[in-house]
Parts: sequence; structure tokens; C-alpha cells
Amino acid sequence: SQHYERRHVMVKVSLFVRLEAKAGKEKEVESFLRGALPLVMEEPTTTAWFGIRLGTKPFGVFDAFRDDSGRQAHLSGRVAAALMAKAGELFSEPLSIEKVDVLAAKLPG
Repeated sequence: SQHYERRHVMVKVSLFVRLEAKAGKEKEVESFLRGALPLVMEEPTTTAWFGIRLGTKPFGVFDAFRDDSGRQAHLSGRVAAALMAKAGELFSEPLSIEKVDVLAAKLPG
């Protein structure tokens, strides 16, 4: 159906960023991710964004975009800048930023 097709092509690319918290910085990383949401809400080209916790120290961000220009806008935005500014303080490893192609998605519509 047309409704399915519209939702099906809503996102085509995404980012997965893996973040490893320094010992004792887990609460600060969690707080940072929660605090990033209002900034992401201001990004018209970010279709979906998730700040996630993968265990005790691993965290991540998964976000999705209609196209690469939206993904690039996000990478140049305020959240990315804040993340890079805090990287040395909060994370024990360099950020792992993977550009991902979305093959299928279900989004609210």
C-alpha cells in the first residue's frame, strides 16, 4: 500500500556510535545521553534517535536519517560537537562511529 511505501522509505541511512564509559563515569554518560535529546529534537533531518545502554560500561547512540545529507548534518551538529568535547573525560576508548545503511524499518506513522 501507499502508506507502507511511505513508511518504508522514510529512513535509508543511520549511524551507530559505540561509547565505552570510563570507570566511575557511567552515570555521567547516562546523563549526557538523556540531556542530548532536546538538542536532537531540534534537528529536522534526524528521523529517529536512541541513546542506549548496552551493559555496565558500554553505551551507544543509534540514529536514522532519510539520506546522507541528513546524516552529515547530524555529524556536524551540536550533539556531535558536545560528544567530541566530552570524549576524553567520559570515555575509555575512542568513539566508534559506524555509518550504516538501513535495509528495513518500522516507524510510527
